[in-house]
This record gives sequence, C-alpha cells and structure tokens, in this order.
Amino acid sequence: MHTKRELDSLTAIIVDDELHGRENLKTICETYCPEIKILGLADSVVNAKELVRIHNPEIVFLDINMPILDGFDFIDEYTNPKFRVVFVTAHEEFGINAVKAGALDYLLKPVNIKELKQTVKKLLLDKQKNLKVEAVHESKKLVLPASHGFEVLVIDDIIRIEADGCYTKVILKEGKNKIITRTLKDFEDTLPKDLFFRIHKSHLINLKCIKDYSNLSGNLVTMIDGSKVEISRRKTASFIHKIKSLLHVV
Repeated sequence: MHTKRELDSLTAIIVDDELHGRENLKTICETYCPEIKILGLADSVVNAKELVRIHNPEIVFLDINMPILDGFDFIDEYTNPKFRVVFVTAHEEFGINAVKAGALDYLLKPVNIKELKQTVKKLLLDKQKNLKVEAVHESKKLVLPASHGFEVLVIDDIIRIEADGCYTKVILKEGKNKIITRTLKDFEDTLPKDLFFRIHKSHLINLKCIKDYSNLSGNLVTMIDGSKVEISRRKTASFIHKIKSLLHVV
C-alpha cells in the first residue's frame, strides 16, 4: 500500500550539459515544486545513465541539444523505461519529435514556473493512475461504484464489457451483469492488458473467456456465456497474435 506522501511526491534527475541550466532548474524545483525531490544532476547522456542506474528516478528532466549524444539518444538507450521524460530545451522545433519519443511533457527555456507546476501536476496524476493499475493487477479485484457505495468484483469473473450509450455494461459469469457509469476506455486502461483485449470500439473481452473464434461469416468470437462478439477488421491481426501469445503462456 502506498502512503499519501508517496502518491504526492516524485523523484527526479536533471540532465543538461550547461551548468547554469542544471542548477537553475534544480533551484526552481526546490523553491516552487516541493513535490519533486532532485536526486542528482548529469551533464551528459553517459552520466545520466549512471544516475538512472543508481537512483532509479521516476522523472528525467532532459535537455535535447547536448554534445556527442543528445536527449533523443538517451531515450533510445531504453526499451521499456520505468521513468517518465520531460524535455527542457530552448528549441521549440523539437516538440513533435519529443511527443513521438514518448515524452510526457515539453518545457521551453527559460522555464516558466506556472508551466512547470502544470507539468508536475500532470506527472503526479500519471503516477497515481499507474499505481491504480498496478494495484488492480496485484489484487485481481476491481472496485466499481454502486448506488449504495461501491462493489468489489473479481477480475476473472468478468466475461466481457460493452459500451452502452452513456453507460458501460459489465457481463459477469453466472449472469450477474452490472451497468456502470464509466467509459469503456477507462476499463481498458485499468484492467490487465495481458488478459483483456478491445476487439471492437464497443467491446472489451476477457481472453480467457473465449469459447471459439470463426471467420466464416465475419470475424466473430463466441464467449463462454454463448454471446457472440464481432471483431473489427483492423483489430483482427493483433487479436490473433494476442491469442497465440496467451496460448503459449497457458
């Protein structure tokens, strides 16, 4: 269980080849963003990698233009980084490439304090959302709002989830279905991606609850409750790949 202090704080390193840039951002963070704890400063990609190895920070404030190896070279060093990247640069023309590289945000020098605060707020929300997803994975349970308060469901009991106008229908084993005022996208983001797959804009299914699949008269999956769900054409290839991966696991 994470404490409130852990949820409301972030660890970070600053990577910038200019001493003034490093020290200035550190001072601004310490003065105006106490939620951020700066663990170290690096003047190059090589030194930044060493700080990541030692401190395992949640955030990397990263300059782009640096000699020898730049900020994009740093990102390329990591296939599945555990940290989020915020670019801090004087060059606004790199914005699109920064988004493509997976940066959570992009700040221009000189750093605007109001914009930095907004970025920190975004980082905290991102952290809390990810921790919520991790908690779902660990507990194998899902908390849903109900008229009387809330209800706890076992994830394995969910057969599929269907968008239904302004509501979402959760189809459970033994016919205990629920109507929830949450979007299908919210469920997709929260539930384990190795178990649930969105096969259509209106349908999210539990892969372990598939009875069969047929492409004879359209792409259809039959679930264990007998319901048939259409797979959108653009999702078919990734669905088949996902099923093959799951079969290798089980």
